[in-house]
Amino acid sequence: MPQPSEIHSGPVAAAGLPRRSLTGLLTLVAIYALIVLVLPRPASLTPEAWRLLGIFIATVAGLVLQPIPGGALVLIAITIASVSGGLTIQQSLAGYSDPTVWLVMAAFFISRALLNTGLAKRIALLFVRTVGKTSLGVSYALAASDMVLATIIPSNGARSGGVILPIVRSIAELYGSHPGATAGLLGSFLMTAVYQSICVTAAMFFTGQASNPLAARIAADFGYSVTWSSWFVAGLVPGLCSLLIVPLVVMKINPPSIRRTPEAAAFAAGELRRMGPMSGREKILFVIFISVCGLWVTSGWHNIDITVTALFGAAALLLTGILSWEDVKSERSAWDIFIWYGGLLRLGKALNDAGVTAEFAKAVGSFFSGYTWLVLFVSALLIYFYAHYAFASITAHILAMYPPFLAVLVAQGAPVGLVVFAFACFTNLSAGLTNYGTTPSPMFFAHDYVPLSKWWQAGFVVAAVNITIWGTIGFAWWRLLGIW
Repeated sequence: MPQPSEIHSGPVAAAGLPRRSLTGLLTLVAIYALIVLVLPRPASLTPEAWRLLGIFIATVAGLVLQPIPGGALVLIAITIASVSGGLTIQQSLAGYSDPTVWLVMAAFFISRALLNTGLAKRIALLFVRTVGKTSLGVSYALAASDMVLATIIPSNGARSGGVILPIVRSIAELYGSHPGATAGLLGSFLMTAVYQSICVTAAMFFTGQASNPLAARIAADFGYSVTWSSWFVAGLVPGLCSLLIVPLVVMKINPPSIRRTPEAAAFAAGELRRMGPMSGREKILFVIFISVCGLWVTSGWHNIDITVTALFGAAALLLTGILSWEDVKSERSAWDIFIWYGGLLRLGKALNDAGVTAEFAKAVGSFFSGYTWLVLFVSALLIYFYAHYAFASITAHILAMYPPFLAVLVAQGAPVGLVVFAFACFTNLSAGLTNYGTTPSPMFFAHDYVPLSKWWQAGFVVAAVNITIWGTIGFAWWRLLGIW
């Protein structure tokens, strides 16, 4: 809630609109006006397509500036598109029938069951009990826990805030490591290493982060199909390499004073004893969890759509009573994503259908006609990666830069599979650069275990390590798989 000092004292305040929101909205209007009224429109584009571009860019800018919540912003955008963007209301709302939107929704409902029953926490504690006898082992255990949960929980914020972060804080405090003078004992290392690992797991899976299906849907507009299983196979080898190496790198940058942590394993064992054996609800959920993941992995064999599988899992949870309808209604993150996700998918597709993306690729490509696709690809990928310093959202980064970069590189002859996976995965990896790069960033940083300078130093070094791993081992692995 805004504080009284943030509220404008005039008529706007009476309506409950903070001054910052008003300024942000006026900025978006100015962006739209600049594009539509000032910038020259290519002759190949209709006035409606040009206005649609203005709406889309203003919407993406709004997701960065956040004058109002993202869902509200997108709802306004698709309404305006129906009035001035050349879309009928049926066309504007068509994104909400897209299977990808419902895949994310169903995955959120399944993740709610994992959190509610305690099964997600049990999985994390089992890893800590097994390999948590050293500080490095604890970081590996929690990274492995997040990796398992990322196979089906599409919210890295839910995984971090609901499962991983409380365990990190508990283990740090178990060894007397608190924010301030004692942070360096253990907590500073764990916060940094685990957060950086979470950025890797987000890049490894179709469901690793909520915007990954969005990237897959954009790739489909370029004629390239990305499935849960294809992303899983592509991300497995470079992801595991990063998960092994990143904590070691963080240990060099931010070494903990405490190296051996037998009490962490004992803590996990004690928590598991307190939880007792798996309940009947957990066992049923575990079977559903394994079934959904199994059907996703083998989707190329039986051709059952991954959205159907996700909805099957959610329906099974409702039928068994593990998930109640009240749980579904109260899953605010899912419904919020439903609103902005469906709207953005439709706006992006409308731009593509109107020829805006192709026109952009043609215009930019003419400036790089003398370069090979490889030189352009490497340069563009590095620019794309480090551009995340300007973003506080992976979604905004993907929406703003993923489609145009794909369009330009594919038009210049770059292998579409390489471009699709490289830019999608690197978006997630780039979130490790700052303390605001994605939802878990401020969650971890706000615990005050890591100074800002140390956080950014670790982010910069780990970024270079991840770029090297994914750009060598990852690209070679994708070559072997036939992705490019």
